Amino acid sequence: MRVRLSKHAGFCFGVKRAIKTALKANSISGSVYTYGPIIHNPQVVKDFDGKGIKAVENLKNVKIGSTIIIRTHGVPPEVERQFKLKKLRIIDATCPFVKKPQEYVRQLSRDGYTPIIIGEADHPEVIGIKGYAGKIAIVVGTPAEAEKVHPVKKMGIVVQTTQSNGNFSAIMKVLSGKSREFRILNTICNATHERQDSALKLAGEVDIMIVVGGKNSANTKHLAEVCETTGVETRHIEAASELQTAWFRGKKTAGVTAGASTPDWIIKEVAERIKKL
Repeated sequence: MRVRLSKHAGFCFGVKRAIKTALKANSISGSVYTYGPIIHNPQVVKDFDGKGIKAVENLKNVKIGSTIIIRTHGVPPEVERQFKLKKLRIIDATCPFVKKPQEYVRQLSRDGYTPIIIGEADHPEVIGIKGYAGKIAIVVGTPAEAEKVHPVKKMGIVVQTTQSNGNFSAIMKVLSGKSREFRILNTICNATHERQDSALKLAGEVDIMIVVGGKNSANTKHLAEVCETTGVETRHIEAASELQTAWFRGKKTAGVTAGASTPDWIIKEVAERIKKL
């Protein structure tokens, strides 16, 4: 079995930055927490837990004066206010590319535009962005959801950083007739572009694609969706242990790509396991 790795796969700049930030904080402070998983990768979160960096979903058990790290996906301003009320030491590891749509929706709202966030409503990044937009923000995840949006005078568009260009374009086709004035800010991250384009090219040249990353990782899920558009068999896994021999019967070449939250050692482990199978 020949294994080909996607040119762009694994940790992106924002993830590397967040992990480095958390480890540095842990080396100088005895009580460090991340608000939610620092990134959407269970192996990394487990490793952090073993190092004493605990992921929490609320502040109930966080002691006053502890260090709290804002995850790569960011948080709404209201959550940051809760940190300050509890006198926590705040370290912001929000990806700089996620900061952009946060800032944009706040300005769009101030300028009288109805902010539209193209993305997944229950994703931490989108929840954080919406918190900066005020109560009038609308989240749209699919063209079908876009059909239900009522026409408005002025519409401002931002995009979840891990969305696919295909979904963004399909939604914009629907929204284009729902306002007289638009301000469109395509905030899909460059790393997302690179990974999706690279995966798409590779998927067209192999017999099966293995997409590696957290099952709750939006960018990994979209990578798998992009690969599936080529018609190639695509499998989304978190670890090498999930690989099944039956997937590779009758196939000569396997392609491997990985989401932006997937460590290099997991990608290598998957590639080696495929060769042995």
